[in-house]
Amino acid sequence: MSYDGFVTRCVTHELNQKLLGGKIDKIYQPESDEIIINVRTFDGNFKLLLSASASNARVHLTNTKKENPMSPPMLCMLMRKHLSGGRITAITQPGNDRVIRIDIECLSELGDIETKSVITEIMGRHSNIIFIDSGNKILDSAKHVDFTVSKVRQILPGFIYEPPPRQDKLTPDGFELVSFMNDFSKQDNDTLLDKYLLDRIMGMSPLVAREIVYKFAEHTKITKGEVDEAKFVTQIGSFIGDMLADKYSPCVLYEKDNGKPMAFSCIRLEQYGGMAEVKSVSSISEAIDEYYVTRSMRESMRQRSADILKLVNNNIDRCSKKLAMHRDNLEKSKKRDKYKIRGDLLTANMHRVKFGMDSITVENFYDNNEKLKITLDPTVSPAQNAQRFYKRYNKAKVTEKYAAEQISEAEEELKYLETVLDSIRKAETPRDLAEIKEELREQGYIKTTGTGGKKKKSKSAASMPMKFTSSDGFEILVGRNNKQNDELTVRMSFSTDIWLHTKEIPGSHVLIRTNGSGAAPDQTILEAARLAAYYSKARESAQVPVDYTHVKNVKKPNGAKPGFVIYEKNKTLYVAPSNKIE
Repeated sequence: MSYDGFVTRCVTHELNQKLLGGKIDKIYQPESDEIIINVRTFDGNFKLLLSASASNARVHLTNTKKENPMSPPMLCMLMRKHLSGGRITAITQPGNDRVIRIDIECLSELGDIETKSVITEIMGRHSNIIFIDSGNKILDSAKHVDFTVSKVRQILPGFIYEPPPRQDKLTPDGFELVSFMNDFSKQDNDTLLDKYLLDRIMGMSPLVAREIVYKFAEHTKITKGEVDEAKFVTQIGSFIGDMLADKYSPCVLYEKDNGKPMAFSCIRLEQYGGMAEVKSVSSISEAIDEYYVTRSMRESMRQRSADILKLVNNNIDRCSKKLAMHRDNLEKSKKRDKYKIRGDLLTANMHRVKFGMDSITVENFYDNNEKLKITLDPTVSPAQNAQRFYKRYNKAKVTEKYAAEQISEAEEELKYLETVLDSIRKAETPRDLAEIKEELREQGYIKTTGTGGKKKKSKSAASMPMKFTSSDGFEILVGRNNKQNDELTVRMSFSTDIWLHTKEIPGSHVLIRTNGSGAAPDQTILEAARLAAYYSKARESAQVPVDYTHVKNVKKPNGAKPGFVIYEKNKTLYVAPSNKIE
């Protein structure tokens, strides 16, 4: 996990710098396993978040606002009673473990000064927030742990707090270079370096262990027998020295392709190379807050968009099946002439056909009088047999026309649904999703009724297009969804502006403001084309064709679906997708 002992050490250092001596102002408990403490200091007010979530346990300063329950939980009320107005006197991390202890000097019920502590243990599903008095007696905790959960360590009100069992590992404060060198030299030559560090140094996470090895050898899978022992131990000593000197480089790691947060750390992460983007930040709290807020927002967006995605994908499947069926019917209808030929041949040879015959062989005067065997229905007359072939011929003609119309409609609908799917994938906020949902409702894909069976009209505040400024200073606008694409192209544009869109690929409409000149530098057009490619279905491609023309050459047909336009007099660029203006 990213939140290891060294991140905890970095957080402790930051909290000591900013909160030590501060007074407890307010305490909230927005979640059953989360406490937020407002601390007032001479340098300003800070919001401290303590979380014992099984998957997101952490301690850091935050700017995120959360809604609080109408009635505060018991732990929150107890902490308010004892700690409100108290002063933070110490913030410590025992043994480089993922534990932060905050000592708070406050007044007892008798008016005496005493110290109470809030201990946050960041240990996966065993994480907890524990409130203790000066005698280490547990007053309460976010999670109660009785003997049915753990026979080794119970955490219940009235029990004496015992710290987590110590591990037989080296801590930065007790690190000795010579001792570490002797221990390392005794290891087998096939011992993986990152695994050794993980097993030997307290608070070391797999992420940091790999990073140390990567910076030493430029790859992570390396054994003891492949390195110079003295140089490697010196590298470890240098890392520990930086931690002891509080030399940190907080950063957040994002996947390069989709911007998904991967990890954070108190040291700069380079092991993923070109697969990830490293964002350096000013503080470890900023790194942690950005990581969890971004991840939480992405998860929330994923959950919010799940029902819309399912709806759109179901309609895409329906359209695809409809297309396949009508294309098959169209292909079959093209062979209809064989029915007319058989009808004509039967009519010409009616004198030879007898009632009750199941077949007849005739000369096909349409094919050099080649012999042709015609299957008959013995239960009907010869004339009825001929009429049967003519009916099949006429039915195939009607089928061809109908199938062609249905194919055209299905292809248009499929293109539209693909653009909606692309808009959902690009959505960044709940408002974006609300606009897409409203669009689907207007197109009849979502049927919402109010009271009395009347259709309920839903209105949501319209969002604005994404705005960029080219390296030449030109404004570039990018639509977020189909409705916004229409707004951008039809109502917000001027005839002299330059319009861009990926060639025959679902994507955003892009507009370059030319301020009436009708021209833009080549570099600006290139940057806008890269944005058009990035905000399209072809984002992952190496080279994407992008058409561009003046807005006056772009038309929206009457009755066309949202986002659909036709254009002419265009030029085409082939570009690599990018959302960065160089």
